[in-house]
Amino acid sequence: MLCDRTATEILQDLARGSLTAEALMEATLARIAERNPELNAIVALRPAEELMAEARAADAVPMDERGALHGVPMAIKDLSNAKGLVCAQGSPIFAGQVAQDDDIFVARLRAAGVIVIGKTNTPEFGLGSHTYNPVYGATGNVVDPSRSAGGSSGGAAVALAAGMVPLADGSDMMGSLRNPAGWNEIYGFRPTWGWVPSEPVGDVFLHTLASNGPMARTPDDLALLMDVMSGGDPRLPLHRGAEKVSPLSPPKSLRLGWLGDWGGAYPMEEGILDTCEAAIATLEGQGHQVDRLAPPYPAEKIWQSWITLRSFAVAAGLRALKDRRDQLKEAALWELDRGLGFSGQEVQEASDLRAGWMRAAARMFDSYDAVLLPSAQCWPFPVEWDYPKEIAGQAMDTYHRWMEVVVPASLLGLPALAVPAGRGGPDQLPIGLQIIGPHGSDAQILGLGQGYHRARSAT
Repeated sequence: MLCDRTATEILQDLARGSLTAEALMEATLARIAERNPELNAIVALRPAEELMAEARAADAVPMDERGALHGVPMAIKDLSNAKGLVCAQGSPIFAGQVAQDDDIFVARLRAAGVIVIGKTNTPEFGLGSHTYNPVYGATGNVVDPSRSAGGSSGGAAVALAAGMVPLADGSDMMGSLRNPAGWNEIYGFRPTWGWVPSEPVGDVFLHTLASNGPMARTPDDLALLMDVMSGGDPRLPLHRGAEKVSPLSPPKSLRLGWLGDWGGAYPMEEGILDTCEAAIATLEGQGHQVDRLAPPYPAEKIWQSWITLRSFAVAAGLRALKDRRDQLKEAALWELDRGLGFSGQEVQEASDLRAGWMRAAARMFDSYDAVLLPSAQCWPFPVEWDYPKEIAGQAMDTYHRWMEVVVPASLLGLPALAVPAGRGGPDQLPIGLQIIGPHGSDAQILGLGQGYHRARSAT
């Protein structure tokens, strides 16, 4: 089926003229009509007649004037602005608000020839790795719609997995590109800080926890999208140049470290570690050495640094809404109140802990090219839950503690690729494996992922 093919294959056919953007759009809209009512991944879909007209106009552009993604339909995560489309952020406060301009990476996508068809669903303000909100409702997991899709890029992951789009963007503060990828059997990549620029508005120095990035059905497709989204912006302090990662070259032999449950610090539901270790055997089969590692830094110090710096950052974004408390969900109020209440020294202490983890990570990467962790600590949970209240008998003391396993990469802005690990647990649901490298190793991590993908596809 056309909609299940990779973006690389689709683009090759578009370039050869054996496929038209009009035919691709027609198939895309048919797939959305078939799958989206049950899954609720794509929201604010543009009218079909507008999209078909835009596809026909794309077909009229001469071949030598076409961009790298010419004619490809994409839906933008509903935390980012796409000119002329609603950007509700899952909040009733912003429901119906139409973006007046494109965010930087969206403008780059359009310049490359992408046809923006609508938005993908997200949790309210992107808080919590479970995609539901009072504006659009919940997004169902592609394997079992009665289960969570993860988040906050849950709509993007499900749209990809169901063949409603060939490529998707996402953003990742606390695993938002990685958990939904693992739970929906696709690939999500959080790049090194600054590789894909954020918006140069407000403070650009203090709050650097999140990153935009690509999602796709193969690492090769991730690389194609990454090269369009990436490139520096001199208005940002951590910006990088236009470093290209495509075409990918799978590395011959790397030394990898398996961190598992971080020495028992991260509670895991039964079967998570076993499923991930079975996936790791694929990497070993390609000639990579995998060692079990002791925790390189105390998990509690990483967590304490994270929840302080995260609340500090989230409160900076929500402080304009502090007088509309009755319209904010519980998680937003928790983050806002904590973030506004910190002293300068409390923030400094959190930064000191982060610096300690940075030094420890540097020592770890002196010996290992990448390290491995599960993409989540539990299987996809019932869609009607707010979040899991306990894992393996251990109570979760915050709304996001069940995602602690993604924090080591997020706190340092490390490149982290989520790959499908397989299905397991009592209900045979999906989980993913994180492959995390040192700063700037994005091409190598993606190449490792592509080798893994080829090996898994061959079995």
